[in-house]
Amino acid sequence: MEGTSRRRIKEYKNVGKDPEECRRRRQEISVQLRKNKKEETALKKRNLTLPVSDNMNAVESEEDLRNRNASIADLLLNSTSSDPTVKLNAVQLARKLLSSDKNPPIDQIIEAGMLPILVDCLTKDDQPSLQFEAAWALTNIASGISSQTQSVVHAGAVEHFLRLLRSPHQNVCEQAVWALGNIIGDGPQCRDLVIKLGVVEPLLQFISPEIPMSFLRNVTWVIVNLCRSKDPPPPEDTIRQLLPALAFLIQHSDTNILVDTVWAISYLTDAGNNIIQMVIDAGFVPYLVPLLGHQEVKVVTAALRAVGNIVTGTDEQTQVVLNYDALKYFHALLNHPKQKINKEAVWFLSNITAGTKQQVQAVIDAHLIPQVIHLLSKGDLATRREAAWCITNLSLSGKLEQVAYVLEQGVLQPFCDLLSIEDPQIMVVVLDGISNILKMASNNYDDLASITAQIEECNGLDLIEHLQSHRNEEIYRLAFDIIDKYFSEEDNEQATNISENQNTYTFDVQTPPESGPGSNNMPSNKFEF
Repeated sequence: MEGTSRRRIKEYKNVGKDPEECRRRRQEISVQLRKNKKEETALKKRNLTLPVSDNMNAVESEEDLRNRNASIADLLLNSTSSDPTVKLNAVQLARKLLSSDKNPPIDQIIEAGMLPILVDCLTKDDQPSLQFEAAWALTNIASGISSQTQSVVHAGAVEHFLRLLRSPHQNVCEQAVWALGNIIGDGPQCRDLVIKLGVVEPLLQFISPEIPMSFLRNVTWVIVNLCRSKDPPPPEDTIRQLLPALAFLIQHSDTNILVDTVWAISYLTDAGNNIIQMVIDAGFVPYLVPLLGHQEVKVVTAALRAVGNIVTGTDEQTQVVLNYDALKYFHALLNHPKQKINKEAVWFLSNITAGTKQQVQAVIDAHLIPQVIHLLSKGDLATRREAAWCITNLSLSGKLEQVAYVLEQGVLQPFCDLLSIEDPQIMVVVLDGISNILKMASNNYDDLASITAQIEECNGLDLIEHLQSHRNEEIYRLAFDIIDKYFSEEDNEQATNISENQNTYTFDVQTPPESGPGSNNMPSNKFEF
C-alpha cells in the first residue's frame, strides 16, 4: 500500500510543474474514478435470455424444462444426431442450461467438446432455428470469464458470427451481434481481432430509423465495447468509422441508447489528446455539455465522465468545453445528492484549475470555489481528495489575486484538517498546496506572517510538525521543508509580534459573518495581496 502511494505521489507531484503537466497527472489519477464498475451501465458482457420468435417453431414445453437436468453426455450425443429435430432439441436444451441456471454449466459444456458442434450449427443456413439456438448458446458461453470467451474464439466462431450479420433472419443477426459484443468485451486483443476481421461496416448498417429499438440498443452496446480500453485504444481508422454513428445515436430519444453512446464517447476521450481532438472535431461537445443538466442521473454520470476526460487534454481542448458554458451546470452537480457525482464534478474542476489563469478565473467567476471548500470539509473521503487537488492545482496555476480569493473564502481550516487523515495521497497534495501558498506569499513578509498565523490558529502547524516523523519519506520531507522555511523559531516570534501589533500588512484579515455553503463554521478571512 505504501509503495503504491509513493509511486503515485512521485508521478503526480505538482510543485515545479506547469499546468498542462499537472492536468496530465490528474488524467492518470482519474483512472480510479473511471474504473468504478458499479457506476457503468454499459456492461462488458451480457448473458441474455431472449424470447424465441414465433416463426422459429421452437416450442418451450414442460418436458423440455424437466430435461434441464439431463446429462451433458446425452446432450452431446443428441447434438450430433442426423435427425434435425433431435439435434435442434439438444442444442436448444444446451442453450437453456446456459441461460437459465444460476450457475450455468459453461465449463462442463466446453470440456464435453460441444463447442465445435455449436460452431458447426452456425453454418446451417437452411436451418435458421438451429443457427439461432447455437448462436444463443455460444453467446452465453462468451459471457463468462475470459478463458471461456477465448474458447469460443479458438473454436472459430467469430468468422461465422460476422457472416451471420448478413443473415436474412433478423433474430439470427441480432444474436450474432450479441455474441460479437461479448467477445469484443473480453478486452483489446479480442476487440482488435474482431475489428481486423471486418465487424465495423456490417455492424453500422443496422443503425437506421427502421431498426427495432431492442436491436438498436444492442448494436449501441457493441459499439461501446469497440470503444473500450485505452491499452491500446481502438485503431484511429475504426474510431473515424464509429464517430458518425455515435453522432447519430447521441441525438436519439431513447435513454438507454443515449447513456451507452455517451459512455462510448467517454471511453474514447480517455485514450489521449489525439482522440480527444477527434471527438471535438466531430462536434460532440455541444451535445455533451447540455447533458450535464439531464433529468436522468445515469445520463449525467456518463456526460460528466465524458467532458471530464476532455478537460484532461490540452488547455485549448479544455477551453472548448468552457466555451459551451459548462460551468453553469456545476452548482447543481456539486450539490447533487449522489456523492459520486460530487466527486467527479470536483475532479472536473480540478482539471480546470490546473489550466490557464483565465480558466482558473472562470471557476472563480462562476462562484464555485465556496462549494468546493464546502466539499473539502463535508464531502466523503474521495470527494475531499479531489477537492484538495482542486485547491492545490489553483495554488500552482493561479495568480496572486486568485489565491488570495481562495484564502478569503476560508480554505485554510478545512485544507489543514485533511492533514489529520491517514491518507498519504491527501497529505502530499495538501502539503504541496500549503507550500505553494506560502511560497507565493514569501515575497512580502507581512503576507507570509499573516498566513502562517492563520495556519497556526487552525491547528495546521501542529499537524505539519507531527508529519515530520511520518514513515512516508515524501510526506516527512515536505513537512520538514515547510517548517524549516516558514515556521522557524525566530520567524514564529516575529510573526506573533506582527499578528498582534501590525494593522497595515498587505493581507487585511477580517472575519465576516457566516454565509453560504462555504462557511461551515470555518473562519472566512479576507486576504488582499
